[in-house]
Amino acid sequence: MAEKKRLRVAVVGTGNIGRTHARVYQNHPQVDLVAVCDIVAERAQAAAAEFGAQAFTDVKDMIAANLHLDAASVATKGVENGSEHYAPTMALLRAGIAVLGEKPISNQIPEAEEMVRYAHSHAIVYAINLNHRFTPAARRAKAWIDAGRLGTLHMVNMRMWINNPVESSPWFHLRALHPHSIDVLRYFGGEIERVAAFMLKGEGRSIWSNTQMLLQFRSGILGHLVGSYDAGGSYGLEQLEVVGSEGRLVLEEACERLTFYPRRSLETESYQYIGGMRSFNETFKSRIDAFVDQLLAGVSAESIDGSGLDALRAQRVIEAAITSWEQGHIVTLPVSAEI
Repeated sequence: MAEKKRLRVAVVGTGNIGRTHARVYQNHPQVDLVAVCDIVAERAQAAAAEFGAQAFTDVKDMIAANLHLDAASVATKGVENGSEHYAPTMALLRAGIAVLGEKPISNQIPEAEEMVRYAHSHAIVYAINLNHRFTPAARRAKAWIDAGRLGTLHMVNMRMWINNPVESSPWFHLRALHPHSIDVLRYFGGEIERVAAFMLKGEGRSIWSNTQMLLQFRSGILGHLVGSYDAGGSYGLEQLEVVGSEGRLVLEEACERLTFYPRRSLETESYQYIGGMRSFNETFKSRIDAFVDQLLAGVSAESIDGSGLDALRAQRVIEAAITSWEQGHIVTLPVSAEI
């Protein structure tokens, strides 16, 4: 019997999220976690000892070590959680190594475009940890929609909020949190064409910590996003609502509860903990496992789920929302600006 293919993987950035990536890789039966990299030597060495990997403080040195890497996670952070993704990602892509990056893809659209463009032109897999779309509950909800159970879609609404007291740039809340929200909206509703946004600074805040966005999808579907860094706790984290001509679904907390409400009946259908997933922290495993499994299956760069292009499109919607608020008008996203 032929031996199963294995992947040799590295993790760049060994903070909390990077260590979460490392644990998932370590527990995958077809992955060898061979390297960890962090600009802080103590963190790199601690992670190397924990995961039985080789430690590096420079991505270029890690690449030059000839470890025959198949893939790497880039879990660095920086300004708005996105300014330190570009350099390590480009170094890995130029070495022909598949990348799973953390969100946001970048807090700078030109950097995001260059990474996506390079990966596309060289047929290298480049994906982003858009983990909310990978939960078993989200997959079931999408299957209902694709099967026509909701009829013609009319509205896709999203709420995502969390208590986050961090004060950095004026747009930290938008650029750091809502790549997830926008990706979920796109996953269920398709491409977003028009954006109108309103912002509010919470009490004592210097950043725009609250937002409401009105959205129109390219198909004509209407959408709405409510987001905040001044909520969460007992309010819950996340809720998705998709409304169609024949029914409505509500997905709560990314993975915990999924309910179908038929339009012409009082009989609802509800599920909890689909696939055994009980909390948001488990969504990293479902997303990273999907990335690994697609690589093992030889999925093409253009077909990878939760791609860099998906993340770039989400980031463009966020920038359109910022422009809408600053300039006081509806912003239309150009169809031509795909990569």
